[in-house]
Amino acid sequence: MFNHVGRDFWAFRDVRENKLGSAKKDWFHVREGNDGYNDGFWYEGWEGHYELVKLNLYNPEVKQYLKDCITGWKKEFGIDGLRLDVAYCLDLNFLKELHGHCKWLAEDFFLLGETLHGDYNKWMNPEMLDSVTNYECYKGLFSSFNDMNMFEIAHSINRQFGSENWCLYRGKHLYTFVDNHDVNRIASMLKTKEHLPDIYTLMFMMPGIPAVYYGSEFGVLGDKNQGGDDQLRPEFDLEKMKSEGIRDLTAHIKALAEIQKEHPAASQGDYKQVQLTNRQYAFSRSAEGETLLTVINADANPFTFNLNTSGAKEDLLTGETMELGGLTLPGFTSAVFKL
Repeated sequence: MFNHVGRDFWAFRDVRENKLGSAKKDWFHVREGNDGYNDGFWYEGWEGHYELVKLNLYNPEVKQYLKDCITGWKKEFGIDGLRLDVAYCLDLNFLKELHGHCKWLAEDFFLLGETLHGDYNKWMNPEMLDSVTNYECYKGLFSSFNDMNMFEIAHSINRQFGSENWCLYRGKHLYTFVDNHDVNRIASMLKTKEHLPDIYTLMFMMPGIPAVYYGSEFGVLGDKNQGGDDQLRPEFDLEKMKSEGIRDLTAHIKALAEIQKEHPAASQGDYKQVQLTNRQYAFSRSAEGETLLTVINADANPFTFNLNTSGAKEDLLTGETMELGGLTLPGFTSAVFKL
């Protein structure tokens, strides 16, 4: 967390004790006045949360302290990357400095930033971050299934990764997810629980770096409206999650992960839409001489696809051989084929 610290952070404790006379005053955004804690001075909190004290990233001492922390973590723990919380709040010049320091530590040091809206290229570029959270597609993933409108997620994916020169993130790798520690569990978000395997198929096979939030591989429920963030961040109890989850997705997610690992088209491929209706979606991705075709039927009823190809191919998810010419998928089913 390089944007803010808690009130008990050692440097801010010095400010609380010595007020405006503290040698660490300029580590934060402090001025005369008062705050809700009656500290005898005013300071800036992150987005109005005064338990989270915003760091002054224009201060060279602060920047050096943070870089020294990373160096220490690298030496002591061997870390090979960082996830930067609220990266959208960080000063861009600081991100450039951070990038330079981390790549000096290791050329393959990976920098991932939390971003929400806007043009992600602002933060994800050769001078700053390697990847950012793809919240645009997060929203499109669950609402496309809930609204039975595959056009929404298809539009977002094409806008980001399509073949036209104006597409925003071609050749880049955004962090893709269906839930995390800040948003409701996908098992709670989906209106039709039978869509759980298919939304993971889409998330893994679309361009990006797929991520699975702990416990969601068992269909664990979690709604922050029913008790805040604690509902999303339970203690990791494997047996409890297995018993309380509504759908064991481990075999399905393992198969998807194997495809990501073994097939360059899944991890590095381009994107081409093949067929799209409100309730069905097919697309291909190609790289290093191979092409993968992903086919999703989100409807409850069987559907026959027109994929402009034929031949018997193996579904990489199940091992079943299927004829692609006039392919009919049962309801709530997805498949991945190597062409």
